[in-house]
Amino acid sequence: MNCPVLIIDDDAELTDMLGEYLGAEGFAVSAVHDGLEALRVAGQGHYALAVLDIMLPGLGGLEVLRQLRQTSMMPVLMLTARGSDLDRIVGLELGADDYMPKPFNPRELVARMRAILRRFEAREPARPAFSGFAGLEVDSTRFVARLAGVPLGLTGTEFRILETLAGEAQQIHRRDALTQAVLGRRLLNQDRSIDTHISNIRRKLSAAAPGMVDIKAIRGQGYVLVALGGKGAV
Repeated sequence: MNCPVLIIDDDAELTDMLGEYLGAEGFAVSAVHDGLEALRVAGQGHYALAVLDIMLPGLGGLEVLRQLRQTSMMPVLMLTARGSDLDRIVGLELGADDYMPKPFNPRELVARMRAILRRFEAREPARPAFSGFAGLEVDSTRFVARLAGVPLGLTGTEFRILETLAGEAQQIHRRDALTQAVLGRRLLNQDRSIDTHISNIRRKLSAAAPGMVDIKAIRGQGYVLVALGGKGAV
């Protein structure tokens, strides 16, 4: 059975081309061309993934993403103008799972889509179903994370990052290894996706229970999940 995906882009020629290409790769493509229609269709259909362009008529792609994240955890791959760092960063902060700059190679798009889907379709957690650290609870079977009993409200990608860090808390995880493990691709020069996702997680940890758990950046090495205030693992 073909995997249903939603393409949200105002370029009808591009969506037609992607429909043919992705169809040959095993995807069942639906396409919409403006933001309001995208929200309506996304709310009615069951899609495994959305490919969302930033530049849309009616309702911009970032606002579509913001509203979509209020009701749906559907994976979203964001399309941005090449060199548009601000759009990329804001999109990741709003809950996009990955991004690609336009113009792009359709083969790379398929690779990125499949990498996202592999992460979200995995049913057997690579780590124990439940792990705890200094008041942080990560339930890999239900895809729920809590700190001091407060749900963190993570996106799927944020959950995978925290799950990886919590599985080996107090150990340094290299940026390139996190990118490969969580995003399913190698770390490229000037790629700050992992850093932006981790910044989002840190903000949510602090909002849930300040002063308990944090993710520290170790210059030149990577990231480590630590307990604050002398708290230890539980």
